[in-house]
Amino acid sequence: MGLIIIIFILGYAAIAFEHTIRINKAAIALMTGVACWTAYVFLDNSKAQAVEQLTGHLGELSQILLFLMGAMTIVELIDAHDGFEIITRRIQTTDKRKLLWTISLLTFVLSAVLNNLTTVIVMCSLVRKLMRDKTDRMMMAGIIIIASNAGGAWSPIGDVTTTMLWIGGQITPVQIVIRLIFPSLVSLLIPALIAQQLIKGSFQAPARNLENNKSVSSSPQQQKVVLFSGIGIILLVPVFQAVTGLPPFMGMLIGLAVIWIATEIIHRDKDEQDRKPFTVTYALRKIDTPTILFFLGILLAIASLKSTGELLKIAGWMDNHLKNQNLIAISMGIFSALVDNVPLVAASMGMYDMHRFPTDHYFWEFLAYTTGTGGSALIIGSAAGVAAMGIEKINFIWYLKRVSWLALLGFFAGAIVYILQQQLFFR
Repeated sequence: MGLIIIIFILGYAAIAFEHTIRINKAAIALMTGVACWTAYVFLDNSKAQAVEQLTGHLGELSQILLFLMGAMTIVELIDAHDGFEIITRRIQTTDKRKLLWTISLLTFVLSAVLNNLTTVIVMCSLVRKLMRDKTDRMMMAGIIIIASNAGGAWSPIGDVTTTMLWIGGQITPVQIVIRLIFPSLVSLLIPALIAQQLIKGSFQAPARNLENNKSVSSSPQQQKVVLFSGIGIILLVPVFQAVTGLPPFMGMLIGLAVIWIATEIIHRDKDEQDRKPFTVTYALRKIDTPTILFFLGILLAIASLKSTGELLKIAGWMDNHLKNQNLIAISMGIFSALVDNVPLVAASMGMYDMHRFPTDHYFWEFLAYTTGTGGSALIIGSAAGVAAMGIEKINFIWYLKRVSWLALLGFFAGAIVYILQQQLFFR
């Protein structure tokens, strides 16, 4: 089975150097996932058994992908109705330090609800409307990356990796919030406290562009209805799971159906051309489909390693050499700054048996924190960082010099808080 490992490593390296080779990581991930299973089919004694294993894995993977698709569509629908303007228009300050704290805390909260990738896009777009100076915006974007990853780590719907652990049964919503909210907040507060010493004075806002690309705008009442119903639906998904026992993606899909019907009713008196930008059909075209395909490819590749038993061997090696759950989790967190945290968490879920680490075990919760916040150490270490890099055209080296050390200080501070918290209160 060495060929499968070689294929996986080559694919992993290509994903890590996506910006160098200039090939979309979704294409690489899909190629890697299918190639791993193709090699497994030809190398395994029973093709029927390999196909049966693949079918079983697809049942698990589809839950994650459908959940993400539903969440992304709801967020796109809110944005189409300018729902986020309700939040952003209330920011009136021109003081850099006040804006730093406003943006940081707002990002921390929003990313737990909307997911960190979406929140970075919304908040960086907001900062572009508020600040004229590019250097100021870049520094603010760095803090937004840290805040969004910290906020996503403690929520079951805030980060893809935490969602994966929740859907996989490794964590439960209430426990992950209780155990990780304080360490995650610390991982933001430390960088923010230092950053406020590095910036001072006031800023000047750019001239506002009042043009609207849509022929018909949503009314203030429609903005409120879609914003609060959308956020409410996402927040109620864990409640739906607890009451019905159905997987989380079912709650997200029924929520999408509810808001779909609501928006159809709201805009039913408009003609077809005016209704189009406000429909779920239009929102589905705008969601980040390459990201969903990237997750599919990576999870397929990880599933092949799990089926061949290679992940169990890696887990044994880590146990023999690191010999400490904290070191393993922290190492994976640091490593997630170099490569995407999705395959790392997916690999961990296959490496460590639920009998050894049952639901809500210390290791799973710590892994959610480290892989969620560790990606902030490099701008390419998380989807949030890559999004901010594209919006503000942030240089990799600039981020490394100005922001990486802040992110690492926050990461280790939060890790220490989590370990101490566990020793003092949750033994």
